Amino acid sequence: MNYKRVLLKLTGEVFGGERQLGLDFVAIKKLTKYLAKLRKKTRVELAIVIGAGNLFRGRNVNDAGFDRAAADYIGMLGTVMNALSLQGELEMLGTPTRVMSALRIDQVCEPFIRKRAIHHLEKGYVVILAGGTGSPFFTTDSAAALKACELNCEILLKGSNVEGIYDADPRQNKDAKMFKTISFQKALEMGLTVMDNTAYALCQRERIPVVVFNLGNLENIERILAGEDVGTLVTN
Repeated sequence: MNYKRVLLKLTGEVFGGERQLGLDFVAIKKLTKYLAKLRKKTRVELAIVIGAGNLFRGRNVNDAGFDRAAADYIGMLGTVMNALSLQGELEMLGTPTRVMSALRIDQVCEPFIRKRAIHHLEKGYVVILAGGTGSPFFTTDSAAALKACELNCEILLKGSNVEGIYDADPRQNKDAKMFKTISFQKALEMGLTVMDNTAYALCQRERIPVVVFNLGNLENIERILAGEDVGTLVTN
């Protein structure tokens, strides 16, 4: 493998199966079987940041006048639910895991402590990071970039429902062109929103490359780790 320590960002929709809603344990089992095989085969140190779009999206209630901070906290709790479901299925397959949350819920998971998280990774645990950044007004993309920096990850893999980053929405424009590589600066200037600007800027500053890829084919993860040309590579 080309990388020793990797941050994988999983969108919440992958936990919801075909409907992309709720917790679909058939879909979760498929994901965990692949991750368990990947971890055993490659020995890559794997940290995972979880989204919660399958359970709640704060932006869906903003127009109704609902308090934005409260909505973001609800979303953070959703990431914990997804993280615990992923942990349960991984441990049933014999893959040791730790769930660490930036939002303190000590009865069900560990608080995120940087040195403890690094220790878990070095011991061979899959570290599942929930709770976003622990603060409202930040997306889980920002949390993924932040944790990649804190944990000294060599690359951030951003799972998506499209093949990579396009110059237009490929689901609405059949002529949209996909970038194989693009700089952080150009992505920011063009307003390409596969990741938010805060995440792009943080990875740019800390020189952590990002690969945006289609999570519909789980084998893409191993292909990227092996150095294959998959998805869109965003670098300095």
